[in-house]
Amino acid sequence: MKDLLLYMAKNLVDNPDAVSVSQTEDEDGIFLELRVAPEDMGKVIGRQGRIAREIRAIIKAVAQRNGQKVTVDIVD
Repeated sequence: MKDLLLYMAKNLVDNPDAVSVSQTEDEDGIFLELRVAPEDMGKVIGRQGRIAREIRAIIKAVAQRNGQKVTVDIVD
């Protein structure tokens, strides 16, 4: 999941070197935190949050296929 999120984010932004994903796990599932450069935040979130919503939907679909629960948070 972490690699998929990293791949998607790096292809959306202008500064792919500033993209990082941290992963933590607990009894509720996997928690992914996406960090990008401040000037790329709009590219990851999109108008009215559309891109962020689609990123979360893709990650959730792949996670369900693997029997996992994943939460994605975009941190500034």
